[in-house]
Amino acid sequence: MTYKAINFKDKFSKFSDHWSPRVIAEMNDYQFKLAKVEGEFVWHDHPDTDEVFIVIEGELDIEFRDGAVSLTSGELFVIPKGVEHKPRAIRECKIMLVEPKGVVNTGDTGGELTAVNDIWV
Repeated sequence: MTYKAINFKDKFSKFSDHWSPRVIAEMNDYQFKLAKVEGEFVWHDHPDTDEVFIVIEGELDIEFRDGAVSLTSGELFVIPKGVEHKPRAIRECKIMLVEPKGVVNTGDTGGELTAVNDIWV
């Protein structure tokens, strides 16, 4: 077996589109996904699972119907299942998402920003 660390900088260099998560690893039934985000996303929720946002580089705001949270590099936030939210980044931000296999980035909303699942980098 070959043992090799996953390098975030290398993985981020392999894609440029925004709001389209890329799978970098799996653990049990969970996927670790990297994404570049900029601008505003759509209001959505994930009725069946929590969602973890980890900011690798930059700043990310997550709006809720009753407030907001701001994250910077090295911070994470867990959004409980069923909580409607809308992420946004004024400038490009690099994030990691941790979620079960098959979770769609736009949750219950769908639409043109829905990413194709299981794109590996």
